[in-house]
Amino acid sequence: MSAAVECAGIWKSYVDAPRVGVKSLLLGRGTVRESRYSRHWALQDVSFSVAPGTGFGVLGHNGSGKTTLLSLLLGTMQADRGSIVMRGRVASLIELGAGFHPELTGRDNVFLYGSILGMRLREIRARYDWIVEFSELEDAVEAPIRTYSAGMITRLAFSVIASVPAEVLLIDEVLAVGDARFRTKCQQFLREFKARNGTLVIVSHSMNDLLEMCEAGMCLDAGKVESTGPIRDVVARYEARVRAQAPAPVHAPGAR
Repeated sequence: MSAAVECAGIWKSYVDAPRVGVKSLLLGRGTVRESRYSRHWALQDVSFSVAPGTGFGVLGHNGSGKTTLLSLLLGTMQADRGSIVMRGRVASLIELGAGFHPELTGRDNVFLYGSILGMRLREIRARYDWIVEFSELEDAVEAPIRTYSAGMITRLAFSVIASVPAEVLLIDEVLAVGDARFRTKCQQFLREFKARNGTLVIVSHSMNDLLEMCEAGMCLDAGKVESTGPIRDVVARYEARVRAQAPAPVHAPGAR
């Protein structure tokens, strides 16, 4: 069976890489030090594949290239080198509610957001009742979005995205939506999505979420693949490295 997601030798550079001029060279500032947040390559030679019906976790420190990778998989950015193959329709749970209009009602925003996600009008109509039921917003869908709490917005956005007939879901730190009961409901939906042969690619700082939802994974460090394999092994290596690199305690000025 072909992989649902296949990346081979992916390289992606930052658009605004720092340039070194003659003045900088003469003043001794010609060498640009690369760091986690400032380096020429966002991703360097990244390769992995994800089988249908499985979850793949991506972890690493802030600035390691995780969100850049998701943008490449979604197609909003293009790689400089390498190839990406996505088999099936792709939906993303990255910026929940980013396409909502505050003055429109929840009902109107369901149709607006669904259209942004690539759904046809008839698809949205056919799934509308399910979306409202899953969100548990009931009559609140007739009120303007500007009257919603942050939790209500994420509920509605997750429900719309969950209704998209996709084979691959890209998820970036949005599993902690709503209260504990609704969070459990979302996790159950994702498990059922995998059971229907759907594929998950999840970026998260929550090791528990990754262990719960993924079978395999990859750790990125400064844009490079630090480790890959079964998710428990990847998480264990990452946590061991974090403990080894833990900084010494910092005391506030004047503290004893």
